[in-house]
Amino acid sequence: MTNSVHTTRKLRRSTTDRMLSGVCAGWADYLGVDVSVVRIAAVAATVFSAGTAAIIYAACWLLTPEDTAE
Repeated sequence: MTNSVHTTRKLRRSTTDRMLSGVCAGWADYLGVDVSVVRIAAVAATVFSAGTAAIIYAACWLLTPEDTAE
């Protein structure tokens, strides 16, 4: 019999590693990558999408709960 532990990852805004609202830090934690990569990708997406990514970022800011378990 195999003992396997399943952990559930939840997408939350970071309360400690935030620059604006913690959305990018929360995504970086969820994906397991460096927060700088996510921030650079967010800025590049905003530039190349003529601001549409900024609207999506704002929606994530409003809809993603804060990480309060710290």
